[in-house]
Amino acid sequence: MADVSSIEHPTLKVPYDVLNKKFRLAQKTLDREVCHVTTAVSELERILFTDNQSASQISSLLGGVVEKLSSFKRKAEEATQEEVECGRVVKRRVEHLRGHDAPSPATVAEWRRTRLDRLLVEYLLRAGCYSTATKLASSRGIEGLTNLDVFLVAREVEQSLALHDTSKCLTWCHDNKSKLRKLNSSLEFNVRMQEYIELVKGDRRMDAIRHARKYFTGQEPHHLPSIQRCMALIAFPANTDVSPYKELLSPSRWDLLISQFRSENLKLYQLSSQSAFSVVVQSGLSALKTPHCYRGATGHNPDCPVCQPALNALASPLPYAHCSQSRLVCHISGDQLNENNQPLMLPNGYVYGEKALRQMASENNDTIVCPRSRQTFNIRDAEKVFVM
Repeated sequence: MADVSSIEHPTLKVPYDVLNKKFRLAQKTLDREVCHVTTAVSELERILFTDNQSASQISSLLGGVVEKLSSFKRKAEEATQEEVECGRVVKRRVEHLRGHDAPSPATVAEWRRTRLDRLLVEYLLRAGCYSTATKLASSRGIEGLTNLDVFLVAREVEQSLALHDTSKCLTWCHDNKSKLRKLNSSLEFNVRMQEYIELVKGDRRMDAIRHARKYFTGQEPHHLPSIQRCMALIAFPANTDVSPYKELLSPSRWDLLISQFRSENLKLYQLSSQSAFSVVVQSGLSALKTPHCYRGATGHNPDCPVCQPALNALASPLPYAHCSQSRLVCHISGDQLNENNQPLMLPNGYVYGEKALRQMASENNDTIVCPRSRQTFNIRDAEKVFVM
């Protein structure tokens, strides 16, 4: 249960946050519609209690009230439907997570396969392989168990920023303004600053000044140095080599905005900077990693995942496994060395299991060949090793 709760936290957290966001947005929308209805009804009541009302005027006001009520009903139904859909997603994910302790081994095996597919989908989404992730989720029928919608919205924002368009990013900032404020995010300020820089680069300096007056006033005190540099940028040409204004005019700032947006998007939904798939793989490699995995080709165990070339490089920066109790394993057969398979040491110092050596000797007239040094010995030259 501990591994499920640690790995699957975002599985429930993300749809819950989406549901909470939908609820708050619906509440604001309905409050606004109620205000419109109340205003229309008040206007109708005011006209009814005057002496100079006319039938056409009252009919027009009644039509306005009906229109406002119809709009209120439509938006209430839309909001309710969206919240119900989000609730269904949360319910489905809860039911899915319950399958990890099912009594049937086949059910548990299928649940693990589904979880692996979900982890792969998330990894592919973070890597930018949106088409592959979508196809995998569709083929396995797990669209409702993944955060596809969150990453697909993020892809649209990233693509617009890559095309030097800030409109979608600013819309995203507006939709998530309250949470970004709690995170002390500077993304919207940096986007506005980039808009200002683009105006300066386009030699529209008066427009840049008007932009600064509109969006740079009332900013947090820690933004003041950046604002000062931006205002000084007015005095420099677009091809200046003076630092730090040269860096402000660099196109690489768009890449920095994309990176910041990715980071803020993950923080918004309380997602870790690394995918759960990467964390699981690294945990498994670290649990299996030993110093023998890095003693050259002669020390590699063919049955050890960390000894495989690709995983060996991936596990290189990870810590070694902490083994409070170790066991000896035969290099030839992979069987454990114990009282039923005693360790035998050859004259060259290498130790192997008795069963593997005797099987090799029976096939070669009592001759054994060390698989590491390729030296030849007689089986009688092998000596027992006693481990305390």
